Amino acid sequence: MPSITVNVDDELKDRMERHPEINWSEVTRQAIQEKIETLEVMDELTSESELTESDVTEIADRINKRGRERVEEQSD
Repeated sequence: MPSITVNVDDELKDRMERHPEINWSEVTRQAIQEKIETLEVMDELTSESELTESDVTEIADRINKRGRERVEEQSD
């Protein structure tokens, strides 16, 4: 099985070392696997889309703005 190297800062490494019972390689492998699966689903969903990257960015910005507005409304 191939290996990869992951760089973390000193603070994160110290925090990880406080939990020697955790297999950090497995945690990393699972996180990568989940991300890849999400990306593959997104690729499938958008494979025949006519949206440009600019369109997607604009839509994402609108969603994020509305999400922030809702959070602000709920905290009032």
